[in-house]
Amino acid sequence: MSADIPAGDERSPYPLVFIGPMAAGKSKIGRRAARGLGVPFVDTDKLIVARYGPISEIFAREGEDYFRVIERGIVADALSQTGVVSLGGGAVLDSATQADLAEHTVVYLSVNARAASRRIGGKKRPLLSGGIADWERIFTQRRPIYEALSTIHFDTSHRPISTIADEIVTWVRKRS
Repeated sequence: MSADIPAGDERSPYPLVFIGPMAAGKSKIGRRAARGLGVPFVDTDKLIVARYGPISEIFAREGEDYFRVIERGIVADALSQTGVVSLGGGAVLDSATQADLAEHTVVYLSVNARAASRRIGGKKRPLLSGGIADWERIFTQRRPIYEALSTIHFDTSHRPISTIADEIVTWVRKRS
C-alpha cells in the first residue's frame, strides 16, 4: 500500500475501480475484494468478450481504435453501477474515462516485469506480440496515467493475491 484517502474525503467507495497494467491481478484481486465486501463484481473485459467476442479477434478484425470505442461504452455503463469494477489495462487511455475516474475511488495495482512475464506466459494478448518488451513499453507509457488516477496503490509482484484483497477490504471498511 502506498497511498491513502485524503482526510475529509467523503466520496462513497463505490464503485471501487481497479486499474493497472496487464497481469497486475485486477480481475482476481477485484473479484476477491468484492466477495469480501459483499458487493457485485464487474470485469469490463469479460463484458466485452460476452458481447463482442474475444478481444484478440476484435483487434484482428476491427483494430484497436474500434476496440477502444466499444470499451468506452462498457466502462461507462460499469461505472454507473455500484460494487467493484475491474478495467482493462488500456481503458484509462480514454479522456472521458479519466474524467469519470476522478469521481470514484480508484485502486491502482502494479506489477514488475518479471512477475508480469510469469503471469502472461503463453496467453494471447493482442498488444503483446513482442512479448515482455511490449509489456514494458506499454506500462512505461501508461504508468503516469495510472498514478495520476489512483486513490491508493498496491504492488502485486510478490505478495499473495488473497493478502492484497484482504488489505483492500480492510482499507475500504476503514474509510466507509
